Amino acid sequence: MLLSIIIPVYNVEKYLAKCLDSLLDQDLNKDEFEIIVVNDGSKDGSLEIANAYATKHSHIRIIDQENQGVGATRNNGLDSATGKYVYFLDPDDYVCTNSLSTLVDFAQRNKLEILCFKSKSTLEYGIMDPDSVIDPSIKVDVKTGLDFISSFQFKNEIWWYLIEREFLVKSKVRFILGRWMEDAIFTAYLFSKAASVAYVPWDIHRHVIVPQSAMTSREPAHYNRVIYDNANAAKVYGGLINELDKDTSEMTIKRLKCRQESFVFFLLGRAFQSNLSFSQINDILIEMKSLGAYPFKYLTEIDYKETKYKITSNVFNNKFLLKTAFKGYRLLNPN
Repeated sequence: MLLSIIIPVYNVEKYLAKCLDSLLDQDLNKDEFEIIVVNDGSKDGSLEIANAYATKHSHIRIIDQENQGVGATRNNGLDSATGKYVYFLDPDDYVCTNSLSTLVDFAQRNKLEILCFKSKSTLEYGIMDPDSVIDPSIKVDVKTGLDFISSFQFKNEIWWYLIEREFLVKSKVRFILGRWMEDAIFTAYLFSKAASVAYVPWDIHRHVIVPQSAMTSREPAHYNRVIYDNANAAKVYGGLINELDKDTSEMTIKRLKCRQESFVFFLLGRAFQSNLSFSQINDILIEMKSLGAYPFKYLTEIDYKETKYKITSNVFNNKFLLKTAFKGYRLLNPN
């Protein structure tokens, strides 16, 4: 078995068929890959759709479980996987036609633990052909995961990466449970343990921007949870940075610190539109300061160099300006 594709499913009946259709439209034989759909207690017709596909296609397997959250769902899918490589795909996204065999073959020939590629955000389905030329003979610079971090603005989301399953299992890296930002934590720890990582400029993946998705919901309780889970991600990153070998390059440390600060930056951006008080936000910032993640030192130096980030980070770094902006926004936007 060459490839296991793991799809966590929760209430996605509008999108799941399109995702599965894109995986069936690949130049891989049925005995070369498996599609593992993990239904996380969906309350709509997602399970029925998955079962209908599994009835017609023997290489689609269904795991049906009580709701546990996306982290546990992906872990459970991984535990069931048998492929040489694994790919985690969200059920409202899809991949280009006849692209996965090239990825797997390329990863195998170059003995890669992680293969990174491009994604395109879209509002529609059916963009099946990649914009870029997929040239399997391309030469790549194979790096350790930490060296890769120092060279690239690596992505948080797991769907940017094809991962060797044996390496993943041996690394003992798992998705955290019960929190958002599980991708960001998972990928950082995975890169910290990888010995062979490469990037190819092929736009294989399609990220569909879905209205009212989990990360765009403005429901107050959910919104506040995302803010606190960003703070947790910053805290976990602090632990990862402290665990790194003393010989780790300065640029790798800076980029990880930049990513750590970005969690704090974006939680502050969300805080304006939340129902949290400034006192509650300040409590978060006190903890972030103790971690060295606030005020921002690396954010605009490394990966967020645009003027809008520089201006905003200057405001966020000044407690008086931050509090003034916070209260002003709340006065102008009472609801």
